[in-house]
Amino acid sequence: MKKYAHLYLFAIILLGIASCNDTETYAEQKKYENGRINDYIAKHHINSISEEQFHSQGDSTSVAKNEYVLFANSGIYMQIVEKGCGQKLKNGESGDVLCRYTEWNINGDSLQTYNDSTFARTLSYDKFTVRNTSGSFTATFVNGVMPNTYGSNQVPTGWLVPLTYINLGRPQNEKDKIAHVKIIVPHNQGQAYATSNVYACFYDITYERGL
Repeated sequence: MKKYAHLYLFAIILLGIASCNDTETYAEQKKYENGRINDYIAKHHINSISEEQFHSQGDSTSVAKNEYVLFANSGIYMQIVEKGCGQKLKNGESGDVLCRYTEWNINGDSLQTYNDSTFARTLSYDKFTVRNTSGSFTATFVNGVMPNTYGSNQVPTGWLVPLTYINLGRPQNEKDKIAHVKIIVPHNQGQAYATSNVYACFYDITYERGL
């Protein structure tokens, strides 16, 4: 997996060089990023809904209608595919979370990193420890593809947004499902390379409470 991670990093650097140059201002880079996000939304027929509508629907999104809620303050788009079994992380509570994910660079709509078994054909996961402090989540990676690839134990802020709305549990029977979300994460809410190169990523992530 580390071998492929280095290849993805090289691809990221090339994309960053191709998409911007030294004469571009940060404002121009953000404008370009917003354009790519809008293109991605159009290409994938995403139906954006407001936070007000999201809350009126019981903090849920319709998968059948391909709804994603837009959080205006952060620019994150989120679809809850499955809220999951178990309970939400309570105020003052800490816990371990196991994630399987795929990451796409929106600039090229290309697969960037992953640990999802559909692609990797393994049962690997990224593990992080998270704490809920009055509704604010802080988290640190313990291990996984993300920290190995980007050289940082900091969990992207965008990955923590769903924790307000999903449950963290471990399936006890066939009917129990783990939480599953899809999110578009702007650069300032993302991993280190996205932040420094000003590009958004799309994530398909499952969340399961660790042992």
